[in-house]
This record gives sequence, structure tokens and C-alpha cells, in this order.
Amino acid sequence: MARSHRTAERDQQHDPRIDTYIRKAQPFAKPILERIRRAVHAGCPGIVETIKWGMPAFEYKGPLVGMAGFKAHCALSFWKASLMTSIPTDLGTDAFGEFGRLESLDDTPSEAQLVKMVKEAAALNEAGIKPKREPRPPKKPLRTPAYMRAAIKKNKQAQATFEAFSPSARRDYIEWVTEAKTDATRDKRLDTAVQWMSEGKIRNWKYVR
Repeated sequence: MARSHRTAERDQQHDPRIDTYIRKAQPFAKPILERIRRAVHAGCPGIVETIKWGMPAFEYKGPLVGMAGFKAHCALSFWKASLMTSIPTDLGTDAFGEFGRLESLDDTPSEAQLVKMVKEAAALNEAGIKPKREPRPPKKPLRTPAYMRAAIKKNKQAQATFEAFSPSARRDYIEWVTEAKTDATRDKRLDTAVQWMSEGKIRNWKYVR
């Protein structure tokens, strides 16, 4: 039996990677993620689904909104939230996104509320309105701790990579290692850093497309 036109149209609009993401999510997270996804499509029929930084993302004339499911909560974030008036201002900020920790459907905005937000976000993208970003002063280069320099020096490939890095790429590794809470964590991060640098990788190489 041939599939209906509506089913075929849905398949074209839905990225199978997001189907898989939701299927593998924690049981509590599935209805939350499904509600958000339905609302996104209802609010913006021209939406394009994708995966960014390992999480479901939705685009329409630019980035629009993203969602994520973690072990104990879900998160939702609108790209231009700072310009939107339909997002409540009394929500928690103890998690990624503007809605705090979404641990159940009761924590999650209703589908109608979400559709309203999506429509506003899509209208902003349609109009080409961008949030104002304050220029940030350049950060001062960080000094590489002696123990870190010694560890990198033992691996010629890692040393060559580190020396060729831009100041910001060096900073990423230095901050990651030095901000460890314990010596054990610091040593583990340092070993990983040396290994990644020996492979020519920046600190956040996993998120580079």
C-alpha cells in the first residue's frame, strides 16, 4: 500500500538523525522533545531540521531554535531569545537555554505557547533582524604552566601543534587543564590534551563540522 502524500511530506521535512536522537533519549525526555518538534513544524512549516553540536537544531533563514535531552532534564534555546517578547521571563536559568531544566511535560511550555514563540522567531529571521552583540575586548594570552609545558615537550608532534596554535587555541587547552577541580582530573585532562595535540586537534575538535 502506497504511503499517503502527507506521510511522504513529513519524511522529507524530518531529519532521520533527530528521529534516532529522540528514540535514544531517556523515557521522560521523549514526550518533551516530541512536543517541541511538533510545535516547531506547526509554527514554521518551512523549517529545516539538522544536528548541531550533537543536538537537534531547527533552521529557517538562519538558526532558529535548538533542543537537547540529557540524563535528567531537557533544554530548549531560541537563537534570538534576547529579541523575543513571547518567552516568559520568570523561568529558571539553571540549565542551557532560556527555560531552565525541563524534567516533564508540566515544566515544558504548551504546544500552543511554543508555536507562538516559533512564529515570532521565524518572523525575526524573515525580517533579517539580528541581536546586538557588544564587542568584547581581546583576552590576554595565558602563560602555560611549567608542568603543562614539560608534558607537551615530551611529545614532539604535540609540541609542534601547540606552538603553531593561535593564542585562542592555546588558551582553550590551558584553561581546560588548569581549571580542573582535582589533581587527578588535571592529570587526565593533560594526558588527553597531549594526545589530541599530537593528532593536530584543537580543544573543541569534536564540534567542528
